[in-house]
Amino acid sequence: MQSAQKVKPRKSRYDWNSTKRWFKYKYLQLQRAKGGPSKVARGFSIGLAVEMFTLPTAGFAFVLIFPLVYLLRANLPGALIGFVFGKVIYIPFSILNKQVGDWLVPKHLKIYLIHHLPHMLSNIIRSGLDLIVGGMVVGTVLGIIAYFPVMLLLKYHTNRRKEKRRIRKAQLVSSDSNE
Repeated sequence: MQSAQKVKPRKSRYDWNSTKRWFKYKYLQLQRAKGGPSKVARGFSIGLAVEMFTLPTAGFAFVLIFPLVYLLRANLPGALIGFVFGKVIYIPFSILNKQVGDWLVPKHLKIYLIHHLPHMLSNIIRSGLDLIVGGMVVGTVLGIIAYFPVMLLLKYHTNRRKEKRRIRKAQLVSSDSNE
C-alpha cells in the first residue's frame, strides 16, 4: 500500500521576466533584420497605413499587408507592429478620416452606389465609404510621416549598440595587453 501524501497545490505565477526577455529578443531581431532599419520602418508604415482603413472594411484590409510587404520589400513583423500601433491611435483619427472622406467622395456617387448595389452592400457604403476613402488618404500620409522617425530611431539604437560593442571590445583588448 502506498501512503497518501499531501501535495500542495502549486501557485501559478506568471514569470514577467521571461516575457520581458522575449520582447527584448524580438526587438533585437527587428534591429538586426536584413535590410536594416529602412526595411523595418517601411513595414511599420505599411501596417499603420492599412490599419487606418481596415475597421470600416470589417478587417478585410488586413489581407493587404501581405502583398504590400512583399511588393515594397518591407519587414512583416514591423508591419504587424505598425498595424497594432494603428489600432491604438485609430479612434482619434477616425474623426479625421470621416472628414477627409466626406470632402473627397462626391455626394452623387454615394447616392448612385446606394441605389445600384445590393441591399447589404448599400448599407456598408452608406455608413463606411467616407471612412474607407478618408482612411486611405490619412493612412497613406500618416505612413509616410511615420517612416522617417521610426527609421531614425532604429538607426540611432543600432549605432548606439555598435558603439557599445566597440568600446567593450577596446576594453577587452586593453585589459588583455596589460596582463
